[in-house]
Amino acid sequence: MKTMTRLITTLALSSAMIAPVLAAPVTYGVEANHSFPRFSYTHLGFSTQQSRFDKTTGSVVFDKEGRTGSVDITIDTRSVNTGSALFNQHIQAEDFLDTAKFPTVTFKSTKVVFDGDKPASIEGDLTMKGITKRVTLTVTRFLAAPHPIQKKDTVGADAYTIVKRTDFNMGKYAPAVSDEVRIDIAIEALKQ
Repeated sequence: MKTMTRLITTLALSSAMIAPVLAAPVTYGVEANHSFPRFSYTHLGFSTQQSRFDKTTGSVVFDKEGRTGSVDITIDTRSVNTGSALFNQHIQAEDFLDTAKFPTVTFKSTKVVFDGDKPASIEGDLTMKGITKRVTLTVTRFLAAPHPIQKKDTVGADAYTIVKRTDFNMGKYAPAVSDEVRIDIAIEALKQ
């Protein structure tokens, strides 16, 4: 009987020690009030214009112990916010976002590269106007911690990539209006 008790105790302790190593990935839902993709480009050499999208949905999967993760983001292109109602319509027209035919932009990760226990870059497929290109998001800030107000586990990040408008059939006025566009995303996601 003592041998059986010791065996059960040993198995229980072993399971408790192994459990953190086998921690499952956690899924987080994008928090729309603090997740805004932005894009910037030079305008005729005079200035750098900055705009954003106001509606973003999606999910983030993060496994700190396993050093794995994934990102799946959908941006409502009709929510573009340039600061000018007239220019919002211009950007949504067929020469640029063509929101009547393509109401969303998506990013689906294919690989997350870690530096220690934090993501350093996220490789994936960016789809705009029905065209998909492989891009790499460089992560400049990342935090996984309990949210002090929401009282839920939360992940947050800042990341960016640079794309060419001409690669996505949006090259009107290039190169006077820069072909290269920087896309920055600030994202917060709450544990589901």
